[in-house]
Amino acid sequence: MGLSASSPSAAIQADVSEQPHTAPSQCPMHQKEAEGCPMHVNSASGPDENQNVSGPVHQERAYEYVECPVKSQVHEKLDPRNMMPPPNQLPSPGQPFSLSSTREESTIPRAFAQQNWVYPSEQMFWNAMLRKGWKWKDDDLTPVDMGNIIKIHNQNNEQAWKEILKWEALHARECPCGPTLVRFGGKAKEYSPRARIRSWMGYELPFDRHDWIIERCGKEVRYVIDYYDGGEVDKNYQFTILDVRPAFDSLTAVWDRMKVAWWRWTS
Repeated sequence: MGLSASSPSAAIQADVSEQPHTAPSQCPMHQKEAEGCPMHVNSASGPDENQNVSGPVHQERAYEYVECPVKSQVHEKLDPRNMMPPPNQLPSPGQPFSLSSTREESTIPRAFAQQNWVYPSEQMFWNAMLRKGWKWKDDDLTPVDMGNIIKIHNQNNEQAWKEILKWEALHARECPCGPTLVRFGGKAKEYSPRARIRSWMGYELPFDRHDWIIERCGKEVRYVIDYYDGGEVDKNYQFTILDVRPAFDSLTAVWDRMKVAWWRWTS
């Protein structure tokens, strides 16, 4: 449950806890900031102006919503320009119950930054579903359900990043600092060629697909992630089977997948 169908051979599955990444926060409990990798971050002032590092707006003030156990950050959640929270943290019209605006910090390092990506809050997730046409009356969700949805969402992303790190272990020598995540996008209605071929063989189609763009010490690499239903949700909020692999965008990616396939067949 939650395991990937795409993991490279055990010979290259480096312990993800040893992969270097920086995760400083505004919380004094972990203000021991890492210097960062000089191959990822040019300076404290930010990336080169010619680099395309546009990311989701909601990440800019994300750490104001990450709970700190030693101080209250309620005052930081208000925009000083109008003393209001960001629009995506406000309850929607007719919302049947209040939702948390607290956000959880991920273990996924942001490219060209000294911070990790931060997951959406329950309120942000609710508002995002409404923008996509969802109607809460159709599902009759409860606050507990929303909390579980957030936990499942976050666990899926953590598992996906672990699988990417396994592939990136193939490039540990050329990029000792490890990869960082530049951007990502959902493509639920765009089945990958691999998913289509599997469906022709009688297997189910994935219920979702994401493309993640990572930065590998100056080089952008795209990963394709297919999400398959793995049955009941376990105690760790995992139910998804992930198929994570580098996209066929370069000869390097083709070679990586050929090597891993060979190791599987001969192991």
